[in-house]
Amino acid sequence: MSFDELPLLNYLGNFLDVLLVWYVIYKLITVIRGTKAVQLLKGIIVIIFVRMLSSLLELHTLFWLVDQVMNWGFLAIIVIFQPELRRALEQLGRGKLFSRSSNDEEDQQTKLIEAITKATDYMAKRRIGALISIERETGMGDYIETGIPLHASISSELLINIFIPNTPLHDGAVIIQKNEVAAAACYLPLSESPFISKELGTRHRAALGISEVTDSITIVVSEETGSVSLTKNGELHRDLKPETFKELLNQELITAERNTSQARWQWRGKKNG
Repeated sequence: MSFDELPLLNYLGNFLDVLLVWYVIYKLITVIRGTKAVQLLKGIIVIIFVRMLSSLLELHTLFWLVDQVMNWGFLAIIVIFQPELRRALEQLGRGKLFSRSSNDEEDQQTKLIEAITKATDYMAKRRIGALISIERETGMGDYIETGIPLHASISSELLINIFIPNTPLHDGAVIIQKNEVAAAACYLPLSESPFISKELGTRHRAALGISEVTDSITIVVSEETGSVSLTKNGELHRDLKPETFKELLNQELITAERNTSQARWQWRGKKNG
């Protein structure tokens, strides 16, 4: 090997090093997305910015204080991020931190759709009001915190029992996060759109409101009529038949995700090619 080839190997090694670091950071962000850790991470970024600014403006006292916080901050990070670190280590131990089976994901989404379809059909026939929101890319941690945490496996029986009238959890919304019932009795923002029909109640306004600020899919069962509606991206689909409702869920939760994954792989292929 000639000496001329050594700088090229060094460049490739440095590029691979940076690429791996960014990939690890990206995976860690996906682990903490939608949790309290996101807000704490923003706080850490603010502290780093204040340290740089105080150094630039020669604010010695402020710089010393922030420097002490950063010197001992790693201990605080371990304590504060303990749930997220534990979850990341568990996923690493199961081999799921850097890889994800698309087949397993589709199986989970299929079970989710079956449970929601069965539950909404049961509640619609008996006119049991319900509000179910499914988190997608945009984290819903702030709204989950307003409810009662459950972190339970999804089943049609659980969803039905939650919304039975006069039970402690029947008011508010159920939020589904990462294929589990994260919380019940959650408060969702009401839409202030002037184009909403006067005959629609609080549940429909809440479903539209959350669809305007997140990319979630929200299902509403009307207590007055028993009709099933679905909201996404600020759009309201009303009076859905069971077949149409299930088809919409399949289209949004399975087909759309599959197309997104294929598009990403095609983009990567073109980029590498």
